Amino acid sequence: MRSFRKVLSRLPFNPFPGGPTVQGLSRALALFFGLLFGVSFGFVHAGTIVQFRSAMGDVDVELYDQEKPVTVDNFLRYVVDGTYRDGFFHRAVNNFVIQGGGYGITNRGATNSRVVTFPVRAAITNEYGVGPFLSNVAGTIAMAKTSDPNSATSEFFFNLKDNKSLDDTNNSGGFTVFGRAVSGTDTLARWNSFTAGPPTNHNIIVNGGSVFNELPVYQLQTNSTGGFFISFSDLVYVDISLLQVRVDHRADGRAEIHWAPLAGRTNIVEFTTTFPPQWQVLSNVPPADLTAGVVVDPVADSDRFYRVRATY
Repeated sequence: MRSFRKVLSRLPFNPFPGGPTVQGLSRALALFFGLLFGVSFGFVHAGTIVQFRSAMGDVDVELYDQEKPVTVDNFLRYVVDGTYRDGFFHRAVNNFVIQGGGYGITNRGATNSRVVTFPVRAAITNEYGVGPFLSNVAGTIAMAKTSDPNSATSEFFFNLKDNKSLDDTNNSGGFTVFGRAVSGTDTLARWNSFTAGPPTNHNIIVNGGSVFNELPVYQLQTNSTGGFFISFSDLVYVDISLLQVRVDHRADGRAEIHWAPLAGRTNIVEFTTTFPPQWQVLSNVPPADLTAGVVVDPVADSDRFYRVRATY
């Protein structure tokens, strides 16, 4: 099989420069992502709800605002300032984790589209030992970092099983859990559709080289000579929102977009029919009209994917 460096040269930009040749597909992504059944944390606190939206569906995550304040504040800053916009999951490990928050696509849809590393702020202090003990069990979200315990910046990961090894303080000081999935189990279960197999399969993990050596993609593309390459359209994009978007499809085929509006700000409803997303504005809702967060798309198009963002 051809090297990813060669086949990706057919794209406007090679997102994996210097990547090694493909040595075959990595192991299957057979993910079990249950919701912490039978787990007791010894405290009750309703934290900020953050929504992770992808073409696979929505997952709502409750953050541990009071228990891990530095970590949650750091994560929310990246959400609010738009750092994660047009980001994708860049790492998936079978029965372990799925990771994002580090990379996205810029100039999407243009001839100079390319993969970019998200800009980061100063690393935060590891809060693993701060407050109550929060284990890296299935369905939790934690900060990714290097071997330096205090090196976490923007990258995060979801635990796909009970990963007690990440609770070991000898392992980079322990990995700080700062939230847990509270809804979207059907969406999480869809990760089980990622399987190992030939490159003609759908939902696979490929070796794109370097940090992309465990990259989840919906499928690979083929060129005229039968070679395989990664298309930007096949990455697993994720939109991270504080506005709790819900899309209902009416009997007339039109979409009804609901969200929890952010007061005092213009709320913008957008849609895309392509990935990487090329967002088009459906509605700008000024603060004076935010009595209810509901917009109906006048066009009946089942291929539209929606998001809502606020001007901070």
